Amino acid sequence: MILYLQKEEYKPGKPISEEDLKNAISIHHSLATRASDYNKRPNVFYLRTADWRVFLFQAQNTEQMHSWITRINVVAAMFSAPPFPAAIGSHKKFSRPLLPSALTRLSQEDQVKTHEAKFKSMSSSLIEHRTSPPDRKVKVKMDEFKQKEDYLEFEKSRYGTYAMLLRAKLKAGTEDLEAFENSLFDSAENDEDGLKKSRSSPSLNLDQPVSATKAKCHTSSRGSSRPTHSSTRQKS
Repeated sequence: MILYLQKEEYKPGKPISEEDLKNAISIHHSLATRASDYNKRPNVFYLRTADWRVFLFQAQNTEQMHSWITRINVVAAMFSAPPFPAAIGSHKKFSRPLLPSALTRLSQEDQVKTHEAKFKSMSSSLIEHRTSPPDRKVKVKMDEFKQKEDYLEFEKSRYGTYAMLLRAKLKAGTEDLEAFENSLFDSAENDEDGLKKSRSSPSLNLDQPVSATKAKCHTSSRGSSRPTHSSTRQKS
């Protein structure tokens, strides 16, 4: 699952260049969310990848921004393989587990069950983690505690988004993403597991036609100081 960043308008049939390959972003186990705390430009959303790099994209309008968020998350939910079993070791220091980049071999029905199980697991782990905070005077312990808390919060949100979207897609009964978007709200409202539709894209408005064709990438990662501008297209 690859998102290609291109400086020029995408033309069907045009071969992928070496520069396109260098600027490609893998979206397995990624999560796109509205950048509600970013005020420099309108219609901006975050994309956090499996290795926790953060990209900012600007869509042409609000409808396209919501469509990009939804479609990236749907593709990630459909094709991201289940995570590896937790490693067993003697070290106690927290580190984020590696996530597989291979495509899942599960059916969509089994895939959504896996996401729902991980959502519940992360929710329980987050509650348990917060019941035993370390001494605030020990900075190293507090930093590690916060790092794990951030990880659990993100994974809870990611799996909640995946489960809600994939469950809604199965109920919609279509592989057409535009048709799925049009039925998303109804599917989310009737979700028997109660996973909130707001996890996918806050204030998602599908009453107007959506055409997700181009977005601009403004930063290559959270640590980048110089913005870049490029059109994007998705290949999975």
